[in-house]
Amino acid sequence: MAKSESGLVFAEDNSRWSAVQQRDVHADGCFVFAVVTTGVYCRPSCPARLPKRENVRFFTTSALASEAGFRACKRCLPDEAPLVTRQAALVEELSRFIETTLDDQQKAPTLEMLADRANLSRHHLHRLFKSVTGVTAKQYADAYRKMRVQRDLTRKASVTQTMYDSGFNSSGHFYSQSSSRLGMTPGQYRQGGAEMTIRFAVGQCSLGAILVAQSERGVCAILMDDDPHALVNDLQDRFPKSELIGADKDFEKIVAQVIGFVEQPDKGINLPLDIRGTAFQQRVWAALQKIPAGNTVSYSQLAQIIGSPNASRAVAKACAANPLAVAVPCHRVVRMDGGLSGYRWGVERKRALLENEMKAKKR
Repeated sequence: MAKSESGLVFAEDNSRWSAVQQRDVHADGCFVFAVVTTGVYCRPSCPARLPKRENVRFFTTSALASEAGFRACKRCLPDEAPLVTRQAALVEELSRFIETTLDDQQKAPTLEMLADRANLSRHHLHRLFKSVTGVTAKQYADAYRKMRVQRDLTRKASVTQTMYDSGFNSSGHFYSQSSSRLGMTPGQYRQGGAEMTIRFAVGQCSLGAILVAQSERGVCAILMDDDPHALVNDLQDRFPKSELIGADKDFEKIVAQVIGFVEQPDKGINLPLDIRGTAFQQRVWAALQKIPAGNTVSYSQLAQIIGSPNASRAVAKACAANPLAVAVPCHRVVRMDGGLSGYRWGVERKRALLENEMKAKKR
């Protein structure tokens, strides 16, 4: 059975013809279509003039089309890897080049340098990089620099050494950038969140145990599991040197609000959130919060919503990295065919959340 990476199945001629009509790049690699009047076979996304349906034949592979006497289209090159795959490979190579340049020179390559390397115009390279990764080349470099800061702060002898090794020439710029990205000062991060106070409490709901944690900025974690101890261990791993304080009665009201939202999603949830992530993750999580309860979107649809139609894989990874269950409703993202894919806190919890929301929507 032919299936695209986005999860859409192309098992029948009707769905294949629809993909050809839409020039769906997600169908590339799943099948080819041949035109009897020209003797040519093409990939589904071929930009050539659309043939008449009665002249089209479908084959699961290029080899089968060739054996049937058809020749490969010279425009869409169906025997080569799909365009999206080639583009992804190019961006992957450029991403490694950005990382290597930052490691060696503490300075990110310019867009012009990347465009020359890819033999593309700056404008085309900018659009391509963002469409594949969901972020610009500059944002990618910033995110990699952030990762280096996180790594090096736990390894190097001083924050100052980390600052210079990460390519920051100004301590003021380093501290302002790092504080917003790390959610704490560099010194605090280096010490595993030392001097931070995080209040938390564990409660029980119909989905099992649920932990809610709050920093000074807002709720920073909503975690679910069958085992309450596993939730506390997870929180400790996230903030190994923070001061974790079992919540008082006032904080338990917040936990009750989260549990109430799980049980009755039509009530809504209005809590200050301390959301920490990369620029791309922030975009995905912000879009998730705009999906109404009882509604679902596919990963590819969510990628389109955030303006990065080719970044469905990156969208799925951002959903998996979400630390705020229900508040950032990643459970509302499903496969293209409507099926439930993996969920950080278990597919059965995802199904239960969606069923509760559908019931509430009908009331």
